[in-house]
Amino acid sequence: MWLVFALASAVCAGLVSVLAKVGLQGVPSSLATAVRTVVVLLLAWTLVVATGASGGVVALDPRTLGVLGLSGLTTGASWLFYFKALQHGRVTQVVAIDRSSLVLTALASLWLFGETQHLALKLAGLALITGGTYVVVRQLRDDQQGRAGASSRWLLWAGLSMLFAVLTTLLAKEGLHGVDSNLATALRTSVVLVMAVVLVVVAGERAAIRLLTRRGLRFLVLSGLATGASWLCFFRALQDGPVSIVLPVDKLSLLFASGFAYLVLREQVSRREVAGMAVILLGTLVLIAS
Repeated sequence: MWLVFALASAVCAGLVSVLAKVGLQGVPSSLATAVRTVVVLLLAWTLVVATGASGGVVALDPRTLGVLGLSGLTTGASWLFYFKALQHGRVTQVVAIDRSSLVLTALASLWLFGETQHLALKLAGLALITGGTYVVVRQLRDDQQGRAGASSRWLLWAGLSMLFAVLTTLLAKEGLHGVDSNLATALRTSVVLVMAVVLVVVAGERAAIRLLTRRGLRFLVLSGLATGASWLCFFRALQDGPVSIVLPVDKLSLLFASGFAYLVLREQVSRREVAGMAVILLGTLVLIAS
């Protein structure tokens, strides 16, 4: 079942990028993150109460709470950088860079969690995913040359998002031992919301809420629901499955995000990007087979 949850997480995560791209128009990324996190938090705690997992809070030891808290902070940082990048970059390329975190995370999990079964196949799959991601991102050069004065600053935001995503997954895996996945998601989301609200206040962006249109708010809410569903499925899969396989399956969201971006945002996908995503899919299938 963990494989089913990982695939469901990928589909929902693909929706997140496109819905958030629309909702971010004209709104600071930290404010948009706060709005979305409220939706995720409500969804997460609703499921915690519905499944009777709320009683597990009192049983958590300080170490587990600390790890989940750190995971929430790294998640918040990853989100902020990710949606900052989405404001200025194309969905397919931003998602490709962010999802490249799976290579570093999978390699770390081989060492930290001892997931060394069928090591040769896993390394081959990771090599294919790395190569496919490079092919997709290489399109950046042509895009920059084709647009005079185009800024590549979003590339920095996407890279930072990727680094914090690595920390998030490793910390979350460590903090999920003996903890209900829905409860862990709710606790981490609470930390993310506090972090986002503090940043909104410090940056003086509270007044920017007036810039949020009904359409933008609707898409941010939908993005929050998709995020909550993706998280819940992902951490349910992570609880029972190996990190080195769950993460690549979840990162198939790149394929879904690219498809949704084409259908909704009319973002064109080059042949090079299609070829790169095909290689990524092949590498993921190799990892699943391992």
